[in-house]
Amino acid sequence: LLSHFSSIGFWGLVNNAGISTFGETGWLPMETYEKFADVNLLGSIRTTLAFLPLLRKYKGRIVFMSSIIAYFTLGNGIYSMTKAAIEKFCDALRLEMKKFGVQVCIIQPGNYARSTKIQPPLSAEEIWSELSEEEKAVYNKEYVQERANFFNSILSEGSTNGSEVVDAMVDALTSPAPKARYMVAKLKEKALVFVCALFPTVVMDSVLSYALSK
Repeated sequence: LLSHFSSIGFWGLVNNAGISTFGETGWLPMETYEKFADVNLLGSIRTTLAFLPLLRKYKGRIVFMSSIIAYFTLGNGIYSMTKAAIEKFCDALRLEMKKFGVQVCIIQPGNYARSTKIQPPLSAEEIWSELSEEEKAVYNKEYVQERANFFNSILSEGSTNGSEVVDAMVDALTSPAPKARYMVAKLKEKALVFVCALFPTVVMDSVLSYALSK
């Protein structure tokens, strides 16, 4: 593969692969955490390392699909965890690649669940059936139903205009001066990121706790 691209040039790599699920920390088995880290984080790293020689040779671009959920989480901490990790990987890579003329960009979409279908709705019964006996002893079905309703309502509010994210990816690949980060999100979502970045953690915790209680 690398020898093929060496003859025609290799100018851009987009790391877009990702999976998502919903669930509180103790609801998910260790195997699920390992799978998410392998796909969302290590998958992007593996691909980047494989193509790094060509990207340096041709002064190419590397684009990573992150999410505003890298800044906060609302019931999908496992997904948020992987996106926060890929952000830090990109921050290190971006600085290291400057001397080679390789530019590294991060796309941070808001809620585009209805465009990507990355996260199908989950029923309370599905969630409950996967819980360990220890978790079932702590939670009840009514609580699980409330969490499922809350998360599914968020999914239903997702934008259907996925072309906005694609446009950001194209700009990152082709612009003479691409941004390090492209946040493609609604004003309300950007406001949450702003609060998370600039206010004390206790403020953000209060905001998110309020949202979760509604």
